[in-house]
Amino acid sequence: MQHYKETFKVVKEDLDDLNHVNNIRYIEWILEISKNHWLEVVDEAIRNEIVWVVKSHNINYSKPAKLNDPIEVTTYIKNTKGPLSIRVVEVRNNKTGQLLVNASTEWCLLDAKTFRPKRVPESIQNLFIKV
Repeated sequence: MQHYKETFKVVKEDLDDLNHVNNIRYIEWILEISKNHWLEVVDEAIRNEIVWVVKSHNINYSKPAKLNDPIEVTTYIKNTKGPLSIRVVEVRNNKTGQLLVNASTEWCLLDAKTFRPKRVPESIQNLFIKV
């Protein structure tokens, strides 16, 4: 499986009233890394033909992140069936390696013109299998 990762530090705008990273911010990170991985792997011609929409999120929060914590967000495609793809995202403290959040998102592939579900082509699946 091909993993994709990004690292950064928690900033004040990420925090909630408890001075922990806001749950909504974690969802934004999940969406951002998913999009960035897609943009990194797939060329513009393909991106103009198909689009992804979220069908469901399953998010487990283990530990809070705080201001200035170094964060590593990693993602990969766990499996694909028909138009659906399961993407895993893990958020870790980049200093300690401690898992903060583990998420599994079910994405549905749509034709960009008709917005109807479309089976994920094997050629696209193969792009995300590379190690």
